[in-house]
Amino acid sequence: YETGLGIPAEPLFRSRDQRKDGLYSARYTVDGKTRYSYFKTVKEAKAWLKEEKDTKSNQLSKSMTVNKWYEFWMTNYICDLAPNTRRNYAERYKHNIEFAIGRMNITDVKPMHCKMILNQMDSKYATGTIVQTYITMGVLFRAAINNDIITKHPLDGVKWNKPRKAPDDIHFLTIDEQEKFLDTAKRSHNYRQYELILETGIRTGELIGLTWDSIDLDRHTMAITKTLEYRYSTKIWSAGPTKTKSSYRIIPLTTRAYDILHECYAERETRKESVRLDETLEYLDRRTGAVKEFNMRELIFVNWRTGMPAKNSSYDTHLYKLCDEAGIGRFCMHALRHTY
Repeated sequence: YETGLGIPAEPLFRSRDQRKDGLYSARYTVDGKTRYSYFKTVKEAKAWLKEEKDTKSNQLSKSMTVNKWYEFWMTNYICDLAPNTRRNYAERYKHNIEFAIGRMNITDVKPMHCKMILNQMDSKYATGTIVQTYITMGVLFRAAINNDIITKHPLDGVKWNKPRKAPDDIHFLTIDEQEKFLDTAKRSHNYRQYELILETGIRTGELIGLTWDSIDLDRHTMAITKTLEYRYSTKIWSAGPTKTKSSYRIIPLTTRAYDILHECYAERETRKESVRLDETLEYLDRRTGAVKEFNMRELIFVNWRTGMPAKNSSYDTHLYKLCDEAGIGRFCMHALRHTY
């Protein structure tokens, strides 16, 4: 009946807990100990349970720092979100939120503290990063409200008016840029990956995590069910669910996309593979909620030199070199998805 923070769950009460003397027994468990009390009516028993719960919640809130709640929230509350989403939350908290309010008691955080964080970021960070910080504080404190840690959201009344990029400001390649880029990229070992994103619009993490069980060459379809990313903090590869439930999808393959995958399939027995590929990873299937697994040897794309998956950042670094060689403006992998 307790969470990892010692928060009592809804106290247990049953009307059949009536004693032989006609009194009703009400009880709840917290800190491993059970408290009892006795009342003449069910109404009085429920009222006592509610008062006790509110008192325990208030006591907990008085000792709860933002840092302590953040650690619990990351570990237990949003553990099923996509790895990229959790990483974004963690980066914004560590870089922009923690130093300002991390040591404060969570009940002492006011709108002025949240506004201060956003104001301090104004001249140093891109709009998207500031908005991500706003979102991180929003979901962090909303979860605290839902769990009776605080009663009011510190972001209430705090607005961030700096405009986000309009759709026509999103970077995508023109037809001419695509032709120059692809002509240059033909000499790259990542050429098929770049082309496949342009043909299907999949995200980089989805591309890295593609396995052969997701491809139906007979029906010319590709299933996007998971992502794969390299965790620099722990130096391990981590599989995860798609970004959202709607990101779990079946994509019809264009003729070129089919040819790319067919070429890869024909070469799967002769490519270089690291012994570290012989590892099984688990991930949460966002559509069914089941935990699934796959062996990394089933990955469609691995680095030609290392025999391991190419890291997201490695793709971007290589792209910049190709852009310079092609004489076009630099762009990141996600711009290929925007182009699609």
